[in-house]
Amino acid sequence: MSNRLLAGRYELIEKIGDGGMAVVYKGKDRLLNRYVAIKILRPEYTKDEQFIENFRRESQAAAGLSHPNIVGVYDVGREGNIHYIVMELLEGEPLSEVIKQKGRIDYKEAMNITRQVASALSLAHKNQIVHRDVKPHNIMITSTGVAKLADFGIAKAVSAATIVGGDNKVIGSVHYFSPEQARGAYVDERSDLYSLGIVLYEMLTGKVPFDGDNPVSIALMHINDAIPPMDREALGIPPQLERIINKATEKYQSNRYKSADEMIAALDDIAFISKVMGQQALMDRGSSVRSEEEPEIQVEERERERFKKAVEKPAPAPKSKALDTLKNADKMNLAIIAAVVVVAIAGLIGLGYMLGWFDNSKEVEVPEFIGHTFEEAQQMAEEAGLKLERGEDVFSPDQEAGYITSQTPSKGAKVVEGKVITVAVSKGKKDNVVPKLIGKDYNEAKEYVKQFGFTITMAVKESSPLPENTIISQSVKEGTTAPQGTEIEVTISDGKGKEKVKAPKLIGTTPEEAKTILSALGLSTEGTVTYEEVSDMAENLVFWQSVEPGTEIEVGSTINIKVTKGTPPDEGEDEPSDDETNTDEGQ
Repeated sequence: MSNRLLAGRYELIEKIGDGGMAVVYKGKDRLLNRYVAIKILRPEYTKDEQFIENFRRESQAAAGLSHPNIVGVYDVGREGNIHYIVMELLEGEPLSEVIKQKGRIDYKEAMNITRQVASALSLAHKNQIVHRDVKPHNIMITSTGVAKLADFGIAKAVSAATIVGGDNKVIGSVHYFSPEQARGAYVDERSDLYSLGIVLYEMLTGKVPFDGDNPVSIALMHINDAIPPMDREALGIPPQLERIINKATEKYQSNRYKSADEMIAALDDIAFISKVMGQQALMDRGSSVRSEEEPEIQVEERERERFKKAVEKPAPAPKSKALDTLKNADKMNLAIIAAVVVVAIAGLIGLGYMLGWFDNSKEVEVPEFIGHTFEEAQQMAEEAGLKLERGEDVFSPDQEAGYITSQTPSKGAKVVEGKVITVAVSKGKKDNVVPKLIGKDYNEAKEYVKQFGFTITMAVKESSPLPENTIISQSVKEGTTAPQGTEIEVTISDGKGKEKVKAPKLIGTTPEEAKTILSALGLSTEGTVTYEEVSDMAENLVFWQSVEPGTEIEVGSTINIKVTKGTPPDEGEDEPSDDETNTDEGQ
């Protein structure tokens, strides 16, 4: 394809990169007389119309992102069956090559790169673009040390496909994607932060935290396994930086940083401490490395005890000469010394909190804020060790204006101390507003709605894991207005249902991989496995499953599969004998 002209404008000069989804060429924009990078999708991805549409839409959106840490996208186009992106041409190399060359990257440099990538993600996320494929291969490090994030368009397009393709090749970067991506669940901005946490781990240790023999086993590690402690892989890493990695790579999105900006702030805190207090301030706590057998809580207790002794232990009594000198010192000097000591202790205590020496997170129970004013609820939240956030103000059928009418999480939920609870405040009662019935007991709800002038009729019972007679849907949405006397149909739980999951895509996996996937989702591994001869697939791969991928099925359900037995010989054609083979080879 070298020396071909695209759109009568872009000259392809030479191939400079070769990836799983596309080939990259150095090119020249004849119109603007500048050199560019041109990424051309591989032919196998041009046959999927949905893929191409996603690719085009997201690439155009990425072209609107102007940021020093994002590879500039100049143009997106198509010529015949060739789909291409014209991008900024950079002098540098991918972060993956930098890691390969250096093995481990100094933590300050790693923090700098991470901060730049997080800054790029911050802008993308504010423009409702989720990258979905943050990895060292997509981060370019220029000759001047600037990190630039690339491949926004392809990342979103690829995410529409399943993790495992028909040729048993992984689509996406299994070493870096989040647990929700591995499960095929909802992906948001915090999924990018998970991947960035994995990239930071690799920069510091020279290796990814999860690796295995096949993509499925690695995906399951993301879902089930904790990030390996840093002290096993590299020395001299500030414990606070490991905390950032652990928070960014929490299994559940709600426990991660809420935004890229929040992660940047955490990195800036470490940089600030290092600049003001010196690097040793970060490393002091690192001298007490936790052994594999010692629980982390014991290390925390040991650190607190060490700090306590350091503050409380009196200085050795001065010898007679020093004592005489001290006694004769001016009272002003004593006052200055006392002030310095007080400031030093206060500073040490403050530093201890900043460095996490006193971190002792615990679970607390969420109180009921409904029926209280926002100010009252704030006080209650503070006493419980929680934070309160005011959500949308709504009309309420049963709460006066200014009083909280709903909360998330609900009363009684167990959450980590410091968790943010979102509440909705009532704008006042309004005639004919339908109350929320979902989650209430059917018999109690029948009496409850009477005070608002409505009645309830039961439409049907459905299989559900919720307690029997719990309302699971209502025909008139809560908060809407309805005439007095309106009958609201509800669906209630039979109490016999099981939790449901989406059927995974097994086609293209081996029977062993399929079994692992089913087990991870809580599905039965006792389904029927039938082997059949198939001419257009490799041997020992699933080519059919009894339940369509994405279908909601109960936990414990069985999925039957069919597996390729191999390619049958053509009818009437005998396989050559050894003699015939040798004769052919000798000709």
